[in-house]
Amino acid sequence: MTGDERAFTRRRLVAGVAALAATTACASSGAPNPDTSSEAPSYPEAQWVPADITNYTPANRPSSHPVQLVIVHVTQETFPDTLMLFGRPGYRASAHYTVRSQDGHVAQCVREHDVAWHAGNARYNWRSIGVEHEGRVDEPRWFTDALYTRSAALTAAICHRYRIPVDRRHIIGHHEVPGADHTDPGPLWDWPRYMRLVAAAS
Repeated sequence: MTGDERAFTRRRLVAGVAALAATTACASSGAPNPDTSSEAPSYPEAQWVPADITNYTPANRPSSHPVQLVIVHVTQETFPDTLMLFGRPGYRASAHYTVRSQDGHVAQCVREHDVAWHAGNARYNWRSIGVEHEGRVDEPRWFTDALYTRSAALTAAICHRYRIPVDRRHIIGHHEVPGADHTDPGPLWDWPRYMRLVAAAS
């Protein structure tokens, strides 16, 4: 390993530890923490908790590929565990954003111009923004007012930025992606309510 490679590895390790520490503190206190890197998130209200470079594709969207969809997910994990997994080298999955159940706090893990690996379909990954929601598809307690409200505001901002129509052809669930083997956001996700909130925030 060269000196440059060692320096890069140390920088990535430090960044990962810092992100994990910030996530843990955020989860335990219930309050957002300051940005843990010098980069600002694409969505101003989000906390920047970067995914590992092995879990997404660097890109130059929308110049290289148009952003045409928002894909809604449910994590099947807790908020801190989701961010930990996205930050783990070699996990090979990520989403652009994760929304916390308790208070709707938003973490951004992948830049919008990069391609997160969330849809299980490369063509859909390249033209979408992935939004994860803390919870489990069969447990209604996770789907709080705060989660719906803050997620809808985020999705409205994404749709405005890329001129995505606010309808169910362009805001879809993970289970609607061709070839997907996931069922999220599941039968408990209130689509009419969510779409009303997105429209109101647009």
